[in-house]
Amino acid sequence: MTVLVARVARTRWSSQNVRFRPRSIVMSSVYQSRTFSCHRCMRMAEKEKKTDGDPRINILGRAIEDDFATIRENYATPKHPVVLAHGLMGFDELQIVPKFFPFPPVHYWRGITDAMRANGIEVIIASVPALGSIEERAAKLGQDIATKANGKSVNIIAHSMGGLDARYMISRLQPNNVEVLSLTTVATPHRGSAFADYCFQEIGSNYLPYFYKFFDRLGISTGAFSQLTRKYMAEEFNPKTPDAQGVRYFSYGATCAPSFWSAFRQPHKIVQKLEGINDGLVSVESAKWGAYKGTLVNVSHLDLINWTNRIKWAVSQLSGNERKFNAIAFYLNIADMLAKEGL
Repeated sequence: MTVLVARVARTRWSSQNVRFRPRSIVMSSVYQSRTFSCHRCMRMAEKEKKTDGDPRINILGRAIEDDFATIRENYATPKHPVVLAHGLMGFDELQIVPKFFPFPPVHYWRGITDAMRANGIEVIIASVPALGSIEERAAKLGQDIATKANGKSVNIIAHSMGGLDARYMISRLQPNNVEVLSLTTVATPHRGSAFADYCFQEIGSNYLPYFYKFFDRLGISTGAFSQLTRKYMAEEFNPKTPDAQGVRYFSYGATCAPSFWSAFRQPHKIVQKLEGINDGLVSVESAKWGAYKGTLVNVSHLDLINWTNRIKWAVSQLSGNERKFNAIAFYLNIADMLAKEGL
């Protein structure tokens, strides 16, 4: 209403003053106004065209900045159980100190599992060989689902390499007693990672046998390392692992700007140079698979599983920067999305 009154007043004032202005001045003003508007429109159109063609913007898909800053009161519950599949060097629960000490175990899905169960979601936590090959990890994933799902159809939410395990299990292994309705991958390197390429180049072919021998002596499988390279994914894995009919595929990516002290600073630089924007390990382009739901902005690879540095956030809040990503809210929203998709 205020705007309307202002416009009417401005119109009246203009009309009263125009009566006393020479016709040549009025026409000149109109011409200049139209010329200015025309030039302005052209500049805006040109700017919009440049923005549309900027790969740094288009690659993000839907940029998600603060959608998951806080936990909502209500979330829909999926009809079927949700399987959480961890990434490279992952685990379900890790007891760092002896159990007789009063220290709780470390959980890969930090606080996420409890929050989902509190919202009535049936959650299955898979545990596969931390550094095993995709084939080994996929076989164990299928066994875990068969044992824990009790014949129920499931939705899989996978972080990082866990998405590759799930894709292999669904497409290649196809366990008879496992039915997967959907797979949602979070920062999964579907096209490999430039950082994996870099690590192999730095180690060098002369030292690789010693590298593998070291882990073999510890009884740790190392099949995962070579399978995360871009070459392996492009030439071996993706051509032989097509999406399965009847399974819904969703994905999310992330991007961050690591601080000087961040462990992701160097990996981020390497991936940025060769692949573009990334979360410190996996590029947005590599994370896209199936229906891409969007890119989480200013979220690192470990922020995605709630391993956020508490000190960093405390300092940020003291300086007036509010936290814009809550991993628990993010996974509850994925479950909500699955429920609304009828899954």
